[in-house]
Amino acid sequence: MKRRFTLPALTVAAVTGSMFVAVSPASAHGYISSPPSRQANCASGAVSGCGDIVYEPQSVENPKGSTQCNGGGSRFTVLNDNSKAWPAANVGSSVTFNWVITARHATSTWEYFIGNKLVASFNDNGAQPGASKSHTVNFSGYSGRQTVLARWNVADTINAFYSCVDLNFGGGTSNPTPTPTTPTPTPTTPGPTSSPTPGPTATSNPGATTWAAGTAYKVGDRVTYSGKSYQCRQAHTAITGWEPPYVAALWTAV
Repeated sequence: MKRRFTLPALTVAAVTGSMFVAVSPASAHGYISSPPSRQANCASGAVSGCGDIVYEPQSVENPKGSTQCNGGGSRFTVLNDNSKAWPAANVGSSVTFNWVITARHATSTWEYFIGNKLVASFNDNGAQPGASKSHTVNFSGYSGRQTVLARWNVADTINAFYSCVDLNFGGGTSNPTPTPTTPTPTPTTPGPTSSPTPGPTATSNPGATTWAAGTAYKVGDRVTYSGKSYQCRQAHTAITGWEPPYVAALWTAV
C-alpha cells in the first residue's frame, strides 16, 4: 500500500514544482537594457522579426567562452544576424552599460568585447548582484559603428549570459530636433460665424496609471510609459531598470 501512494505523491509534487517555475520570475536572468541591447530592441518592438527573444530577452544563457551574441547555442540565433537593421546608439568614448537582473546569480566576472578583443573586465569575486548592475567602459581609440559583446559569467555554473549592444562612437544626435517654423497665415473672406460642434474626448487607455519605480503591480495592471501602454504579466514591485519596454518577462505592450 505504501508503494501505491508514494508515486502519486511524488507526481503531485513534481507537477506543483513545475507550475511554480512557470509563474516565477526565477525563470528569468538578465540582459543590458541601456544602451539598448539587441534583445532589448527586440522586446521593445524597435526591431521586428525577432522570434521568441521578444518574450525572453533575459534568457540568452549558454556555456562560457562564446563571442557570439546568442552565446553559441541553438536558440536566439537571430541575435547573430548582422544583416538586420539593429539600431546603433550614438555615444562618446565612455559608455555606461545598465543590466536588468531578474535572477541574481553569484558572479565571477563581467566582460566587454569588441570583436575578439577584451576591452574591459569587472571581477565580482562570487558576489551576488542586485536587481540592476552598471559598468562604465572606456572605448578610447574606437570610432564609427561597433558591436559590443557583454558577457556575464556566473560563478557557480558553467554558463554565462550574453548581450550584444550596437554603438556608434562619435555619432551625432540620433533624432535631431527640427527647427520650428511659423506658418504664413492664409487670408480668408469673412463669412457667417458658427460654433463648432464639440466631439467626444478620446482616451487612449482608460484606467491606466503612469509607471513608477517603487510601485507594487499585480497581474493585469495597466500602465503607460513614454506614451505607450503596457499590461503586467507577473506580480512584482517596480525598480529603476525594470521599465516596461525593457522587461518583457514582466510587461507586455497593449
